[in-house]
Amino acid sequence: LCLPVLVLLIVTMRRRKKEPLIFDEERDIRENIVRYDDEGGGEEDTEAFDMTALRNLNIIRDTKTRRDVTPEIQFLSRPTFKSIPDNVIFREFIWERLKEADVDPCAPPYDSLQTYAFEGNGSVAESLSSLDSISSNSDQNYDYLSDWGPRFKRLADMYGTGPECLY
Repeated sequence: LCLPVLVLLIVTMRRRKKEPLIFDEERDIRENIVRYDDEGGGEEDTEAFDMTALRNLNIIRDTKTRRDVTPEIQFLSRPTFKSIPDNVIFREFIWERLKEADVDPCAPPYDSLQTYAFEGNGSVAESLSSLDSISSNSDQNYDYLSDWGPRFKRLADMYGTGPECLY
């Protein structure tokens, strides 16, 4: 009785189709694995997310080009200006390139401006020199630390005014 059951079990196991380890790309988790022990590792775009989802969709919709129409390249067909000063032409050129870059859906992500609080003269933080002005002969009394028991003995020794004071 055991032998036929064993043979039947082996036959059903062989007929059973083996499933692949990874079914499709959606279930493939290896795409997000990045080695961070390399120099500069993790700083580049790992393509683990879709950059187009992060862009402003209104700009993309307004500037979407048709594939059946050849786009015009505006800066090549622009007439040359002989009577306008060079700085104005240069300013216009830069301004047009900025506008083109702002609406380009394939442009890399923008840098962000980091602003920090002012910490010079007149600020709340102003200076750290006041930390140096505190002396061990201050009028603060920490003798009560010795009453707190053995756990606070080291603090009492450091800040106390007794003979075992470290200062």
